[in-house]
Amino acid sequence: MKYSSDLHIHSALSPCGDDEMTPNNIVNMAHIKGLNVISVTDHNSMENVKVITKLGKERDILVVPGMEVTTKEEVHVLCYFRTIEEGLKFQEIIYKGLPQIKNKEDIFGRQLIIDKDDNIVDKISILLINATIYSLKEINKLVKRYKGVMVPAHIDKKSYGILTTLGFIPKDLNITSLEVTKKCDLNKLKHFVDLERYNIIVDSDAHYLSDISEPDFFINLRDKNIDAVIEFLSNIGGEAR
Repeated sequence: MKYSSDLHIHSALSPCGDDEMTPNNIVNMAHIKGLNVISVTDHNSMENVKVITKLGKERDILVVPGMEVTTKEEVHVLCYFRTIEEGLKFQEIIYKGLPQIKNKEDIFGRQLIIDKDDNIVDKISILLINATIYSLKEINKLVKRYKGVMVPAHIDKKSYGILTTLGFIPKDLNITSLEVTKKCDLNKLKHFVDLERYNIIVDSDAHYLSDISEPDFFINLRDKNIDAVIEFLSNIGGEAR
């Protein structure tokens, strides 16, 4: 069955995310727009995922635990997990691999941890948008260790995409899904990537509420649960548009 999705949304935890990207605002906007499945994938952290998951249940929106990691090569990859607990264990490793550089809020923006009532309860002081010490291969192995799946993000973008950074997709990664932006021309992309080898998911990479996707893009799931999403992303099941 097809479910409308947006698996790449940033909350106010990401320094580049607008302060209005609070848990309630994200879930309510997803509900208004008619989305069935979302994932909040903040940079190198998932401190707001637990609250957003609870709010999502109240709106019958499935929230997939996720994070956008910057690899050593400065490639952005989306990491999705079956449970919040497994994602948080992965997060501990990511935190250890980040340079201990303090965030400068006046330059990069605030990194806010927010509760279910949209109150700011804490901030992360270490700048989250830096590259980790882990390579693409290492991140992929770590994600699999915690029963998740890694998906290269916005591969058609000119910055932080795997094609722009490396020039190709290493076959030994053994990945089965790729993310593209809404503006991606798949007819052009197929000259650089064998699209038949992958699921192609389309997400918003929203940093502002208005950017969250309309119900224009879909993923095929056997059921509306997290295991089905991970299985879809882990197996070649066809283009998700």
